[in-house]
Amino acid sequence: MSSSFSTLRWRLFFTLALMYILVYFYRVSLAVVSADVSRDLSLTPEQLGTLAGILFYVYAVAQIPLGPMIDRIGPRLVISGCGLLTTLGGLLFSQAGSLQAAMAGRVLIGIGTASVLMATFTIFSHWYTKQEFGKVSGLMVAAGNLGNLAGTAPLAFAVGFMGWRSSFLVIALLQGLVTILIFLKVQDRPTCPPVTEPSEQLERPGMLAAWKTIAQDRSFWLLAAVAFCWYGNYLAVQGLWGGPFLMQVIGLSREGAGEMLMWTSVGFIIGSMLTDRIARTLFHSYSRTLLAGQLCLAALMSGFLGWLALLPLWTLPLYFLGIGLTVSTGVMIYPIIRASVPVAMVGTGLTSLNFFVLMGAAVAQQGMGVIIARCGGYSTEGFRAAFSLPVAGLLLASLLFLFARNCPAGE
Repeated sequence: MSSSFSTLRWRLFFTLALMYILVYFYRVSLAVVSADVSRDLSLTPEQLGTLAGILFYVYAVAQIPLGPMIDRIGPRLVISGCGLLTTLGGLLFSQAGSLQAAMAGRVLIGIGTASVLMATFTIFSHWYTKQEFGKVSGLMVAAGNLGNLAGTAPLAFAVGFMGWRSSFLVIALLQGLVTILIFLKVQDRPTCPPVTEPSEQLERPGMLAAWKTIAQDRSFWLLAAVAFCWYGNYLAVQGLWGGPFLMQVIGLSREGAGEMLMWTSVGFIIGSMLTDRIARTLFHSYSRTLLAGQLCLAALMSGFLGWLALLPLWTLPLYFLGIGLTVSTGVMIYPIIRASVPVAMVGTGLTSLNFFVLMGAAVAQQGMGVIIARCGGYSTEGFRAAFSLPVAGLLLASLLFLFARNCPAGE
């Protein structure tokens, strides 16, 4: 591989990473500003959960048309068009004076950010070999988690300095600039692909044919169940309810809660860079790496059912770092699905799986808000009941995944 082609790939990677960092910021930032937004818009816990969840419901539903659009129109144009919607949504959310206006902004953000990761992975499928895909997809998720970091302690500092509205306005303007950069600089395919795919892999199936192929695979549904529960658990902590739990049950300040959640992002970043290597050298399987990581995540998440409040404060950074490390094994779903479908329908395969990823986040956040509101509000009992939902789901889905087809690492 020539040095010029390698340099071009890294430029492509970093340009797309800028957009994905903003996607992650929007996913998790509500946890830190939840108290401020609730106060300004007079929201109940149930309404706050709905406001958080709507982005993920819209994001998930948008996966259905976006997959075929990415395969046929091209990922660069899809990302660029959706980036404009994200910018408009960010502007609207930053100026919202009511729940309805905030919901409208979050809807636009959900639609706009829905294409970014799957379109990026589709581009990678043409620029990188299957053997390289696991590593580069993990690196992209690690890069995206810089947005997680920005949405924790740095956001808490910015909100204290300029308020939540001005903070989100700055992010919306930055989103617009990155969208222009994507449109001008990103290239869907290299002129000389790194590997030649078999001709049958390049034939584009019809939309219904692609979905039929995916739907007939039992292992896809087992993987989808894990994806649903994996991301539901992660966003239950990082996206919304981890912040209120730390403030109401543990007694931390907003800044202190942001710092603890930052350790989850740090763990996710570190783990995402190492998971592919672990899969290749220790488990020799993407599937077994995913399973082991999700069982460990379920064990750690059980802390929210009671024993986390008993830990000394100095151990909390280690606890949340551990959650981030185990969460990072969830990125194995992407090389698994990449290895399962022809390259011509990678966009459809990835978005079909990502539908369940984002639905998991939406259901967990909204469902937990309903449970908290009906089980004692922001109390130990309310949070214990609410966190039981994602923890039990993850444990069940992980056990069922034992019956899925094994996906060896690097094949």
